[in-house]
Amino acid sequence: MKLQINHFTEYTYQNQVFLGIHQLFLRPQNRLYFSVLKQELTVSPVPEGKYVRMDISGNFYEQVWFLGLSEKLKIQSDLIVETKEFNPYSFLIDDQFLQSVETLSFPKFKYEGLEKELAAYYLMDSKDKALLDFVLEYWNGPEDVIGFLSRITAAIHSQWEHILRHEMDLWEPEFTLSAKKGSCRDLAYMQMSLLGSIGLATRFVSGYAFNPNLAEGHELHAWLEVYLPGGGWIGLDPSLGLLTDHRYVPLASHAKPPLAAPVQGSFSGNGSSILNTDVQIKRLED
Repeated sequence: MKLQINHFTEYTYQNQVFLGIHQLFLRPQNRLYFSVLKQELTVSPVPEGKYVRMDISGNFYEQVWFLGLSEKLKIQSDLIVETKEFNPYSFLIDDQFLQSVETLSFPKFKYEGLEKELAAYYLMDSKDKALLDFVLEYWNGPEDVIGFLSRITAAIHSQWEHILRHEMDLWEPEFTLSAKKGSCRDLAYMQMSLLGSIGLATRFVSGYAFNPNLAEGHELHAWLEVYLPGGGWIGLDPSLGLLTDHRYVPLASHAKPPLAAPVQGSFSGNGSSILNTDVQIKRLED
């Protein structure tokens, strides 16, 4: 399947401002199930400098910087990617990892031998009773981890309203839990906290999703990945209630959601900014 992805981002400033250094996470991550056939990135005003870098999580990004005053910042990313179908359930979890689960008052996973490597991904560990109660509702035991992840992801999809929010903030998991609604990023952040409450390491992912069940405006998408020894990083999409497959094109992943945003940067000057973004995804004939 070939997909044409056109991603437009525009910041309009109340007054002329000095644009700071920006990081553009608009290069798809390296994944075996897709390849990038074409990639063009246009930035206006034209940057004084541009260089491709890699962050601490292994994400490639374009670092750009500017001179002079600007009233707008426009970024146009055009991609053509070819994806191949794969079974998202085709993996085996390490038996030792499953056997290490403690089940006293609630389940608790342990990554024996990987504690230091995964330390950053425990930041979502929550002791909120409402979160724990929701987790336990779908927990049948460590021998059914894949089933548990599927059930709880589907439950969020069916019980929470998936909304489109233009605000750049991120709702706290406890608020999303009680509000029974949230954007894709809010639902992903909440599920990170749900899984973190039982010791599972997770990371936030931003990228593109091509799915007829997604309402218009949700093509720029967010989901999460959970680390399962033996299976690696497994993608979960609570907005649609499923494990991620070849229809997902990740741009960036990070333990801290704001650091996985497609466009990151700052400006100096008086006034505020207005963000306008549009993503169009079209399937091309093979």
